[in-house]
Amino acid sequence: MLPNSQTHIEVSPADVASWIQLPPQERPRLIDCREREELEICQIAGNEWFPLSTLAETLDALTSDTERGIVVYCHHGMRSQRAAMFLRSRGVENAFSMAGGIEAWTDQIDPSMPRY
Repeated sequence: MLPNSQTHIEVSPADVASWIQLPPQERPRLIDCREREELEICQIAGNEWFPLSTLAETLDALTSDTERGIVVYCHHGMRSQRAAMFLRSRGVENAFSMAGGIEAWTDQIDPSMPRY
């Protein structure tokens, strides 16, 4: 399901949209790394919220279930790439960033989602 982590750090919004249709135990964990104010504007259903600024202190919770993989998203994809690289540096090889963030999600998957 997830791409080769040796050659990819990003997955597409279309990939994430197909995965969130699966039962929770069969899909990658979806981590929103934006700040609370952003989360209150819009979010992708089924996400877990871990702001980028808290990743170091919440590492145990983030790495407690990595078998299914982790996909991180943010507003445009920059913070989520940093988060995915941070997780990989801590041994989570199957951590990925959603390309383009929630902005790309609204363009490609759900145009009714509020933008900011």
